[in-house]
Amino acid sequence: MTASPAADPEAGLTAPGRGGGLKDVYRNRFLLKLLVRKEVRVRYRGSALGIVWSYMKPGLQFLVFYVALGLFLNVQGSTPNYPIYLFAGIILVNFFTEALGNATRSIVGNRDLIRKIYLPRELFPVASVWVSGVHFLPQVLILVVVCLFFGWVPTLGSIAAIIGAFVIVAVLAVGLGLFFGAINVYFRDSENLVDLLIMMVTWASPVLYLWSQVDRVLGPAFWVYQLNPMTVGVEVFHWAFWRPTLDGAQLASPAAATVPDLFTIWFPLAAVVTLVMLALGQWVFARLSVKFAQEL
Repeated sequence: MTASPAADPEAGLTAPGRGGGLKDVYRNRFLLKLLVRKEVRVRYRGSALGIVWSYMKPGLQFLVFYVALGLFLNVQGSTPNYPIYLFAGIILVNFFTEALGNATRSIVGNRDLIRKIYLPRELFPVASVWVSGVHFLPQVLILVVVCLFFGWVPTLGSIAAIIGAFVIVAVLAVGLGLFFGAINVYFRDSENLVDLLIMMVTWASPVLYLWSQVDRVLGPAFWVYQLNPMTVGVEVFHWAFWRPTLDGAQLASPAAATVPDLFTIWFPLAAVVTLVMLALGQWVFARLSVKFAQEL
């Protein structure tokens, strides 16, 4: 006679390492909300300027790059409305780099909480990406106001493109954050590797220069450059924010040319690459998270 489920002491239990992954994050979205709120409060505790510091970095980056490239190297002479072009790329790249850096350190940074209680470990990298999103939203609003001043008229297509690009970059940050966040528990120098990647992101995407310049250099190998979802995300932001601010003569210039097949090939391909990275990050995280408490 088999024991009834009620009499089975192991009924309803889950084997170690077989959690629901990101599904558990959705099931525990109330905890996610609490973690995001805690991270925001802790970050600015004892700070005189508070959230203003979130705008210091992109503001200073914009100023330095605009003076060095826009004025000294006269990039703005060949790129109309270069300040908008530059800022549209900077805010998206800064969102990604902040999200990835914080997600990589999220498990180690919450070691005390992980040692004491059990909760889905994926909550911590995902919460880090959400916190970066909180900082990203006001920067987008600033960009929108500036673009409106230059004649930007939003359309359903441009709004959908902006949301789609942001989602791709956010999911990419979650996937890589899960991957490096898990590895960082075992090898702390992973943080240094991520710092190197973050340093390269700004230059590996068309933030400071035009995509056409890369095309001229790489030629047939240009598709390798386009496989980077961050590259596609920045190009979509330029298409949605920057190009609509140009007049007829400026739109006819080579600088305003859109990447061929941006939405028919490269955008869907970026979504596929991003989902692959998310699946890989979740797989590695699930395998390594079993011994987080012991390693921490």
